[in-house]
Amino acid sequence: MFSKKALSAFLALLFIASANAQLYKNANAPVPKRVADLLKRMTLEEKVGQMTMSSLAESVNSPIAYGVLESPFVSVKEVAKQAINAKKYAREKTRLGIPPIQIGECLHGQLAAGATVFPQSIAQGSTWNPALIEQMGSVIAYEATSSGVDQALSPLFDLIRDARYGRVEECFAEDPYLVGQMGSAFVRGMQGSPAQSRTGIAANKVMCTAKHFAAYSKPLAGINLAPAEIGERELRSMFLAPFKEAVQKANIYAVMPSYNEIDGIPAHGNQFLLNQILRKEWGFKGYVFSDYGGLSQLYNFHKVAKTATDAAFIGINSGVDLEASRPDVYSHLIELVKSGKVKEAQIDSSVARILTAKFKAGLFEKPLPDTTQLQKRLHTPAHVQLSQQIAEESIILLKNDKNLLPLNINQIKSLAVIGPNADQVQYGDYSFTRDNRSGVTVLDGIRQFAGNRIKINYAKGCELTGLNQSGFEQAVKTAQNSDAVVVVLGTSSVVFSGVGWNGHAPENEPKDPFTCGEGYDVTDISPQGVQRELLQAIYKTGKPVILVLVHGRPWSISWEKENVPAILEAWYPGEKGGTAIANVLFGKVNPSGRLNMSVPQSTGHIPVFYNYVNSAKGINRRHGTIEKPGLDYVFSSTDPLFSFGYGLSYTTFEYNGLKVSKTEFGKNDQVNISVNVRNTGPVEGKEVVQLYLGNKVNSVSTPVMALKGFSKITLKPGEVKTVNFSINPSDIAIWNASMKLVTEPGTFDVMIARYADHILLKKQLEYKD
Repeated sequence: MFSKKALSAFLALLFIASANAQLYKNANAPVPKRVADLLKRMTLEEKVGQMTMSSLAESVNSPIAYGVLESPFVSVKEVAKQAINAKKYAREKTRLGIPPIQIGECLHGQLAAGATVFPQSIAQGSTWNPALIEQMGSVIAYEATSSGVDQALSPLFDLIRDARYGRVEECFAEDPYLVGQMGSAFVRGMQGSPAQSRTGIAANKVMCTAKHFAAYSKPLAGINLAPAEIGERELRSMFLAPFKEAVQKANIYAVMPSYNEIDGIPAHGNQFLLNQILRKEWGFKGYVFSDYGGLSQLYNFHKVAKTATDAAFIGINSGVDLEASRPDVYSHLIELVKSGKVKEAQIDSSVARILTAKFKAGLFEKPLPDTTQLQKRLHTPAHVQLSQQIAEESIILLKNDKNLLPLNINQIKSLAVIGPNADQVQYGDYSFTRDNRSGVTVLDGIRQFAGNRIKINYAKGCELTGLNQSGFEQAVKTAQNSDAVVVVLGTSSVVFSGVGWNGHAPENEPKDPFTCGEGYDVTDISPQGVQRELLQAIYKTGKPVILVLVHGRPWSISWEKENVPAILEAWYPGEKGGTAIANVLFGKVNPSGRLNMSVPQSTGHIPVFYNYVNSAKGINRRHGTIEKPGLDYVFSSTDPLFSFGYGLSYTTFEYNGLKVSKTEFGKNDQVNISVNVRNTGPVEGKEVVQLYLGNKVNSVSTPVMALKGFSKITLKPGEVKTVNFSINPSDIAIWNASMKLVTEPGTFDVMIARYADHILLKKQLEYKD
């Protein structure tokens, strides 16, 4: 017989032995030890299973324990039900009980019916308000976790470089600093603060995926998946900079290689990108998640591998940890290990990174979704209001002759609302619907705002595409019978689709052709179909015309800029877009959006971006016109139609008092910069104060100017605020001829601007090494 004391000691030892027997299930054990313990218990087949993907529905009763599972594009409630079944099965019915990572598309809201629809990414970027985007990320994560999502396949850190490219709408901006700030804010909102996420993912947060790595958004001829013609210096200086911010400062958990290739090397087979830069230089500790079908493309698209087995060999050696979509390629890793062509240690490294993410995200302890809480957690009034606020701050006033806007509701008796996007919601790609029942159209927003005070007259006029002008007559009559006209033109983007998805739109979706979004690239960025002709017919009535653009890419609107008195750029403004646009039109909201990309004069001007090197504008600088031909170009200037950072307001702002804390500084110094901004107009407004550095002579050619700071402030009439910035040597660092990141001595300008082409104040500083 044991004494009570001896029995207690024995039971304690038994408990410890039991816990140690399954150390990986001990939530209090260090993550590296949990990973090592689980890894040693796994068969080769189980390890490879962790490197592959399936769907929530198909994983149930599968002999394979998959690493990640994809959420279906259905209702949030149905996603939750499938998540419960799949995760319960993985925990209770598979040998080791390893839970999967549930993947969700969350570009501008969870891609599932019932979730809040936020403005598309290009609209988010034009808010120039990272705090607002961080708040949005937190809301999207909160909603997505309600149905079991553990990891979001967002955000994009791609730079906008070609308006022909359909996925422009998914990007934040053309500038690496702005993209880094906005994208990192999104990640902090989704994952939690870096200090927190380095330890683990908290409740109501999800892991994020940085995509597409790298230079995906600079395709040859603007065609999706086409090669990027780019040198290493431009790659590092421009396209990699936002990703580095995401990895080293935002602590992003996963990185997705792009579909494209650089100098003949596809991203999914690029050891330089995935191993040298991402892991060795940047110290990335997360895992590399392939794009859907990206590994298969090594043999069926890029043709750098003969077979799926060859593609698996390339992928694992290049640093791709997990194959998204069906396991067409990585299922061959088993035979490669058994034949000795791939070492099992390589498999272990990838699986360890995936398991680390699972443990840090708490997947072994995480409760299953609670379907009874969905109504309380999703699409709440606060979430919908945030979507509206982001839309309101994203809308850009491009032109406002004679202060036509805001419209005075007391002076207008009737208002015409005309155009193919006037009574149609447009959310952009990675959306679950374009059904008008899900959101507020521009027409609805105006009607709701006007109430019984203004008569609203509506005519569609034409379709988004096609040459049918039969609706022009009715549209013209509608305009003639109104005091003013709002014309809403634009595009429509793909829904429920994408490379590797093979999705489809629901039956009640509009049947018009997609003209923007993933895979929908164009050769001409002018308004499509007969939309411009409709606008011109309305313009000829002599009525005051306001053009509202609801689309996913900038258009070449030279005629519109010259002739139409007021223009609003609204992008795809989310489910409350119509309300937001109406609030801006009638002055309830003062527009504060700023262009996050340069708008080209024409397709022939592409590429156009503000941070060009001096030689990019030619040497003659004798721009011509049809009436007076010149050089560079013969019949045009090289200027953008609207420049980066541009946007008007219903009030005016005055800048003065630029100060710098020192005019000379060294490698360990910081320079503090301040400027005073006054609202000199009649109404409260938000201004985006922009700081650029430039005009520095370096050992290699560098951009003439670069954004290095911005601040969005609110000012009441007559109010003055001091805006503060700081810079350090890294802000003027370059990749030199030896491809070393260095800060070279020399002088440069600190410039405060309203937008890139409008420098207001500047001071010269000198850096001494």
